[in-house]
Amino acid sequence: MRKLIASCVLMLAPLHAGAGQAAAPERSVPDKPAAERAAAERPTPDQQARALFDSDWEWRLQNQPEYATSLGDYRYDTLLSDTTLAASRAANAHQRKMLEQAGQIERDRLSPQQQLSYDLFVWEKQQAVKAAALYPFQAQPISAYAGIHVTLAQVAAQMPFATENDYRNYLARLDAVPAHVSGLIEQLREGMRSGWVAPKAAVRGVPPMLRQLRENAVDGALGLPFRQIPATIDKPVRDALALAGPVMLRNRVAPALQELEDFLRNEYVPGARDSIAASALPSGLDYYLLAVARQTTVDMAPAAIHALGLKEVARLRGEMTAAIARTGFSGSFAQFIAFAKTDPRLFYTSGDALLARYRRIIARAGAAVPKLFAAVPAQEVLVKAATGPGTEKQGAAWYEAGSADRPAAFVVNTSLMETRPMWEMETLALHEALPGHHLQVVRAAGIADLPAFRRHGWHAAYGEGWALYAETLGPELGFYKDAFSAFGHLNAEMFRAVRLVVDTGIHTQGWTRQQALDYMNANTANAPGDNELEVDRYIAWPGQALGYKVGQLKIRALRDKAQAALGEKFDIRRFHSVVLDNGPLTLALLEQQVDAWIAAARKPAS
Repeated sequence: MRKLIASCVLMLAPLHAGAGQAAAPERSVPDKPAAERAAAERPTPDQQARALFDSDWEWRLQNQPEYATSLGDYRYDTLLSDTTLAASRAANAHQRKMLEQAGQIERDRLSPQQQLSYDLFVWEKQQAVKAAALYPFQAQPISAYAGIHVTLAQVAAQMPFATENDYRNYLARLDAVPAHVSGLIEQLREGMRSGWVAPKAAVRGVPPMLRQLRENAVDGALGLPFRQIPATIDKPVRDALALAGPVMLRNRVAPALQELEDFLRNEYVPGARDSIAASALPSGLDYYLLAVARQTTVDMAPAAIHALGLKEVARLRGEMTAAIARTGFSGSFAQFIAFAKTDPRLFYTSGDALLARYRRIIARAGAAVPKLFAAVPAQEVLVKAATGPGTEKQGAAWYEAGSADRPAAFVVNTSLMETRPMWEMETLALHEALPGHHLQVVRAAGIADLPAFRRHGWHAAYGEGWALYAETLGPELGFYKDAFSAFGHLNAEMFRAVRLVVDTGIHTQGWTRQQALDYMNANTANAPGDNELEVDRYIAWPGQALGYKVGQLKIRALRDKAQAALGEKFDIRRFHSVVLDNGPLTLALLEQQVDAWIAAARKPAS
């Protein structure tokens, strides 16, 4: 990769007159060709910016090898992330260095697209530097929702297993598990020492998940590659790999997982805090304000977000009541919610039937999206069932981005079928697949002239905001004609509005866990168990849930703004291209792009 090249100026030494001469020293005359060559060799600001972005991206792939694998870059498949405190300090130093080097680039001389990349790059590094000033280590390296018990099985599913070398890479990665676990324990102990300890609600479920992963290491997802060695590999090698894999899992991976499980069960969980608010942490309010800023990418106070949530809840409650009336149900709101969550006619009993209907919904969406979008992804999205430990504690479905040799997937949770109502299926498919995450992610990754950090980046307010906005396109795409599906869509939107109230309530207004649960159960048709998982996620991951609704409302407001300004000139397909064709952005930068498009579109044709 190209490195940042420092600017240099060619200096020629002056030629002085000989000794004893009365004449004044002659001025040096630059060698014109040499000066021109020096100017030509000096990197332009655009070249400096590209080199900086490339250098930082390569650093990220090297230091987050699991992420590199997820993108289809398999150069670091022998590695797991360095989780030591020393690595955290080095990462913080790297972020500061990148910000300093960005400051040496003349932004005003960059091309417009590079200015956009520069502004996004600087914003991201500024947020990272601010975070490091509050906690110069991993504040919460493991929870019920993230950590080695989730990522190890994921990365195994994302690695290639076609050659002997692929298997050797996987064996080396498994051999790195003990060091990875030691680093996690080091980080957690530093958090305990300094007061940055997780709430019990965030970590009490982790030891059982680790135990499940450990006990099923050979026969489960981690051992699956060794049970499916392709016949294209020579048989003696296949036999050796089939023996080496289980030995590695039993002798290296399982003991490391046992060590982490024992530490969490015996030390960390008992010492975890009973408080649930981020304000209970050192510099807790500053921590939460930074989390809100990073997740929403806007300057909005928690109190304002809380008020916005209350307003949206009231609006959506009225629309849900109208949708319930369309179903013909004659009882109260609470009675309909109870009916919608329990009536067996509204649930599949077979995972295969659930998957089949999702495939039909996504096929319909794929046929309809050209009406609203100029660029439709050629890459199909696979519909598959979720596997691995802890699926019963995951959501109803999620999106897995693909790579050059791995298809993207809409992953459906077929556990706890009694909590997967039919009425949520259309809106969920639009959110996760088309025109939601799949369209968005594939479009960004395919814009070759953008730097990699923009093509593969992520900002929750933009990414989740887009997916939630994509749900609202259902009527324009021919969905939600059924009253129950219309209710399901409104319930999904209500769910995101409730998050604004609950997250800010927990972390700034002293809400208890039970208070948050009661509020969610009273205002959504989600299963109580799902709401419990959600509340614990907000406790574990302050601010993250805010990006969905804030982003959706912003995109909708920008669409309304463009329609009002352009009138008959407004083109919905062009508007969607403006939103999607720059990759993930902060909401402020997105608004700049929409404003520029509006201004250009309003100019009379020459």
